[in-house]
Amino acid sequence: MPRLDRLTAILIHLQTKRVVKAQELADRFGVSLRTIYRDVRSLEEAGVPVGAEAGVGYFLEDYHLPPVMFSKNEASALLFGAKLVDQYTDGSVREGFESALYKIKSVLKRGEKDHIDDLSDQIAVQRSAASAVSGSGTVLSTIQAAIVARHRLRMVYQRQYGTDTEREIEPIGLLHYGVGWHLIAWCHLRQAYRDFRTDRIVRLADTGQPFPARDRLSLSDYLGTLQFTAQLTEVWVRFDEAMARHAQVQRYNFGYVDEEVLDGQVRMRFLTMSTEGLCRWLLMFGNGIHLESPVELRDNLRAYAQELMAHWG
Repeated sequence: MPRLDRLTAILIHLQTKRVVKAQELADRFGVSLRTIYRDVRSLEEAGVPVGAEAGVGYFLEDYHLPPVMFSKNEASALLFGAKLVDQYTDGSVREGFESALYKIKSVLKRGEKDHIDDLSDQIAVQRSAASAVSGSGTVLSTIQAAIVARHRLRMVYQRQYGTDTEREIEPIGLLHYGVGWHLIAWCHLRQAYRDFRTDRIVRLADTGQPFPARDRLSLSDYLGTLQFTAQLTEVWVRFDEAMARHAQVQRYNFGYVDEEVLDGQVRMRFLTMSTEGLCRWLLMFGNGIHLESPVELRDNLRAYAQELMAHWG
């Protein structure tokens, strides 16, 4: 990126947060910290009031750029975002994004506006029925507000089996995987961190009661601990390429992490909390798979296969 473009981008980036760390800027633009220091000094020499706090980061002192122009690539990216938001969020988020998008469109040049209009009907996001999100709900916005304010939430949660339960929780983050959004929170009923599917939240209310952030993990810390806890099992499975195509969507429900292609086979890695569920799902692929590890799970597969044979005679 040319230096002038980088200086402009740094200035815009500084307006997106109250404080921005130098390392964050270096990572984004792929340059050294020394280069960032020089760039910030150049902005200061040009009259931009950049403040700095040792060990914290940079900030702008009552300074704002006028509305910026967007390139066609940036306008296209906004359209992609709008399509995804429309299908994978609830009414509260869609309404806010639509309002923001109208404001952004108001500063686009005529060429970019025409570009978005021409492209809009040519892009679609198709979601599965399992990943449906409530069209008029406000669950996601309520959760977001509580995460930022660090407020306890009270909810009625629909269990997969059995009766609904009332929970009081301390939310730490929202995570999208598998077929939808998941709320990660400390559950007072279970006295542990729990993963709640937002589509199973029957009722939700912000109690207004704060909880201290120091008592809870951040979302990134929580995710970092998952792969080191005993409840997750690493499983390696080799799929014939023909079979691997049939696993593209459902594999995310069983802890799919990554894969590699080896001589006509696809080697997939799973981190799962339910080896039984994973093994029963793998049965549908018949002789088109080979379970590499843990080897003891092969006995599970044999037992489940024998159950099927006994059931169907």
